[in-house]
Amino acid sequence: MGARVKVLEAVPAARRGNLAGSQKEAPRMVLDIRRDKIGEYFEIRIAPGGLQEVVVLNLQPREKHLLLLSRQFDEQGRFLAKQKFLCGHDERHWFVAAIPENEPVTTVASAKIALKPEEVRTREGLLGISRKASFRRRNSAFIRQGEWFFVPTAVKADPLLVLKDEPLSRGNGGKPHWAEDGYRSGGDTVYVSARYPNGLTAPEYKKLPASERNRGFSIMKRGAAVYVRGKMSHPDHKTVTLIGWHRVLMNTENRSSAMRFLAFLD
Repeated sequence: MGARVKVLEAVPAARRGNLAGSQKEAPRMVLDIRRDKIGEYFEIRIAPGGLQEVVVLNLQPREKHLLLLSRQFDEQGRFLAKQKFLCGHDERHWFVAAIPENEPVTTVASAKIALKPEEVRTREGLLGISRKASFRRRNSAFIRQGEWFFVPTAVKADPLLVLKDEPLSRGNGGKPHWAEDGYRSGGDTVYVSARYPNGLTAPEYKKLPASERNRGFSIMKRGAAVYVRGKMSHPDHKTVTLIGWHRVLMNTENRSSAMRFLAFLD
């Protein structure tokens, strides 16, 4: 695949799981993308004493992608859990994406399909998108930038509610994608801060001490339908231009509990 990898024994610190507020046992292994004076590389951090098996299930060198299987065992060698990750190169950088556990993937191609939102898969079927075209970053069904899919729609946005330079973020601390124009419809009002990136509902926010409520909260919508148009920009991806409104859909990675095994943030 042309990538470097380093494996070291260290206490893993998976930022994604912490942000989600998970009370589960800390991961025994964490995948990350790091950089040194040579460039980017994959890093696998394994907890001291942890019994871990990492297997490449499928490799596509020309695409610079592989499907990785990780399995954990207890001190007696009994199986505990497994996760699958798509590792590869997208435009400018290496990436790692966790595959939802309910998706029985065995190849790079099936992993890519599993990461597509159901709405995108359905639309591709209705439009008769070929298998080859379905793996492109752009076809008549969608335009993709990183983990975000943009699907053409005929929505009529209220001009008074159109926002300029609107950020798109899945709340994991990664760099946001920026939309020239954004429009949100529906959803629940939440209060977001650096400490509560996934947001608090109004009752949860009101329960905080007054001193805590004054610490840089922003009011946002959670679960809203999001539409964008114009230029979509991100430092790690080529800028794309969306003609007309497009519905925003995120890939399915958030459905995976394996996300807590990742430190990589797009």
